[in-house]
Amino acid sequence: MGRISYVPLESMDPRMQEEMHRCAREGTPRPESSAVRAHAPNAFWAFADSWRDVFHSGVVDHSVKELCRVYISRTVKCEFCGNQRSIKATTSGLLEQQYDELLNFESSDRYDERQKAALAYAEAIAWRLDVDDAFWDRLHSHFTEPELVELGCFIALTFGQQSWIRLLDIDHHEYMAGTSASMAPGFQTAEDLAASKSKPDYWANA
Repeated sequence: MGRISYVPLESMDPRMQEEMHRCAREGTPRPESSAVRAHAPNAFWAFADSWRDVFHSGVVDHSVKELCRVYISRTVKCEFCGNQRSIKATTSGLLEQQYDELLNFESSDRYDERQKAALAYAEAIAWRLDVDDAFWDRLHSHFTEPELVELGCFIALTFGQQSWIRLLDIDHHEYMAGTSASMAPGFQTAEDLAASKSKPDYWANA
């Protein structure tokens, strides 16, 4: 169990319960992190609404945002977030192999130039890199200003949330267990998760 308790489902109001059932059914986010946020309903809904508007919806293609989300997971080593996959991104054609080289995206042939530019944006935000005019020229060649604003806000939201979630020591299949929605391959059950984490090539051990 994590460092902050999960709010029992029966203690939530009907609207919050409905959102929790959506998390269990669709994932990203999964129920555990939402059950922690439920201690503060204003924080619960601020995140849920922002996540819906800038991740699941918006002007930037969802698969680009999904790559940036998992890049941040691997940067801050948030295992809870890094072991999830967006169903929407998967059904739109994003391949599992495209998650494998995120931290070496510039030298990889798994990403197109637009995806690499977005990942460079995520890298610069996460690592507080000094950037130059060439960096911004690259971003402007692939994204409109509204897209850059949305993507930047999304990366910032993701970086902040995942940096916090990493500290909570929560894990999947601890709350509203029995669903595998949005879990990465090899993490669909509690047994699968434990087995995958014990492998020597588990990504968070790098």
